[in-house]
Amino acid sequence: MTDTADGATMHVLPADECYRLLATQELGRIGVNAEHYPLIFPVNFALDGTTLVVRTSPGTILRAASHANVTFEVDEIDRRTRSGWSVLVRGSAEEVDPQHRAELIARTLATGVQPWAPGDRGNWLRLIPHDISGRRIVPGELPPAVDPRAYL
Repeated sequence: MTDTADGATMHVLPADECYRLLATQELGRIGVNAEHYPLIFPVNFALDGTTLVVRTSPGTILRAASHANVTFEVDEIDRRTRSGWSVLVRGSAEEVDPQHRAELIARTLATGVQPWAPGDRGNWLRLIPHDISGRRIVPGELPPAVDPRAYL
């Protein structure tokens, strides 16, 4: 736990709490190495146990992530209270295709991930975690409210 001058604290989250928080969300960001840079993309996801499932198009994410190490982050913040949490997953990604066991394909499809983005999102990635970490910021004494008219 880390404290700040205003009393805010940051707590390191255990793995089970990280997975519980991931299960409350459906939008995260996947980080891949592509086109000579690390790239970060928002994606819809679901959990299959401790494995993350993502539906994507046959483009950059699929090419860069398939059989590669990736990062995945989900967070939730409340600007008003200056509180929130963040979960970071580091792991490997694999495309789920007809060569996989029928049971794995069925479980992947059963997650029901529904992409928000338009277009063909018929490709499935499974992100197998190697490491998961999380932090929660709990506010201390909040600063006094500022009248926005003071900046006009």
